[in-house]
Amino acid sequence: MAFHVGFISTRFKGIDGVSLEASKWSQVFEESGYKCFWFAGELDRPAQSSLLVPEAHFLHHQNLEINSEISGNKCRSKNVTAKIHEQREYLKQQLHLFLEKFQIDLIVAENSLCLPMHIPLGLALTETIAETQIPTIAHHHDFYWERSRYTVNAVSDYIRMAFPPALPQINHVVINSEAREQLALRTGITSTIIPNVLDFDNPPQIDESSKNSLMTHLGLTKEDLVVLQPTRIVSRKGIEHAIDLVASLGKPNCKLVVSHESGDEGHEYMHYLNRYAETSGVELIMIPFGISDPWATSEDNESQFSLLDIYPIADFVTYPSRYEGFGNGLLEAIYFKKPILVNRYATFIRDIAPLGFELIEMDNYLDIPSINRTRDLLDYPELRQIIVDHNFDRAAKHFSYQVLRQRMGHIMNDLDLPWDYTTPDTKKTNSNKLVYLHDSGIGNGARAVASKKFA
Repeated sequence: MAFHVGFISTRFKGIDGVSLEASKWSQVFEESGYKCFWFAGELDRPAQSSLLVPEAHFLHHQNLEINSEISGNKCRSKNVTAKIHEQREYLKQQLHLFLEKFQIDLIVAENSLCLPMHIPLGLALTETIAETQIPTIAHHHDFYWERSRYTVNAVSDYIRMAFPPALPQINHVVINSEAREQLALRTGITSTIIPNVLDFDNPPQIDESSKNSLMTHLGLTKEDLVVLQPTRIVSRKGIEHAIDLVASLGKPNCKLVVSHESGDEGHEYMHYLNRYAETSGVELIMIPFGISDPWATSEDNESQFSLLDIYPIADFVTYPSRYEGFGNGLLEAIYFKKPILVNRYATFIRDIAPLGFELIEMDNYLDIPSINRTRDLLDYPELRQIIVDHNFDRAAKHFSYQVLRQRMGHIMNDLDLPWDYTTPDTKKTNSNKLVYLHDSGIGNGARAVASKKFA
């Protein structure tokens, strides 16, 4: 009987970094013999393996009301405290229901115990973990100290309790070295670095009909040069630099496409970009519909297009972010073998640049050499091919699924849970692998007996 993993967050839908990485993790878990289940306020996962709780979404009106009263204030009212605990208690009931319904043996908390976008959910999950003693991996993508909007708040007591919690049954995972150091410095909590990954052993298969259909939907032709900005529309993504690049190239058929929808942090930045592109003489296309996660196992996907269709339409990718926890869009562009302009954000400088990638780099402003090199890569396909092949090989060494399997194996060993290090292809011929017997049940802490089977 398979072990059961319960993924918990505010949202598992679309192509934000948290949802994408959770999908990849679930794929690797399932390859190792686990079954995955989902809890969130917004979901595009199979209904039979999910519990949808709208109140868990960070954009739910009750959570927005709470955040409006605690953000930027140092003192909270008794009324706000009561609202927080009312929601905490309700969400805790739903979490217990989820754990019992799907007999969860391992919790994976995706960004819900580090960034306090949903205080009641973080408190509810912390208490639930303490009460059930279920082994937990807290996968942290962002911390509150990395966001200026949390500098002044009225919930510092709750943040110390649950963002993140220091409980013995929680194994903490971060996505970059700065996060690991700051987490230890600020809280005394040790953690494992697992970077964002992609399946570089299996390069993407391009569906030409879907690619052409997407181009038609966006009003693009084969004569157009497409510069892709593969990010959400929020100000720290620096999309105005992508507009500047397209304007500076001097190619009349060059168009800028932004892949993600606006709304997570309001629409003001989107309106600014539209005005800026118009004054710069750049045709800016913001994809007006949702793009699906190709690694999610959804049965009723609302979008006919996924990331597998977005990157193939691009001739060049811009990634001028001022801040990234890691950089999913950068890794995806390398996976799809696209030339890239990247801003030297802190995690890139420390964890990615030293690995030997060939990228066009900028330091918070677009200079003439960067524009000229971009033009060269667009004009000389042979040079472009050499560079993108090199980048793919470097990423395959450092950011593959095998890296995830190896580092996850150490965590699972700490949690006394079984793990299969072999890849799906290797399993067909590998007879020296672990076989596990399982007695599932909430509160049992994923008790298992493991034995080695030798050929």
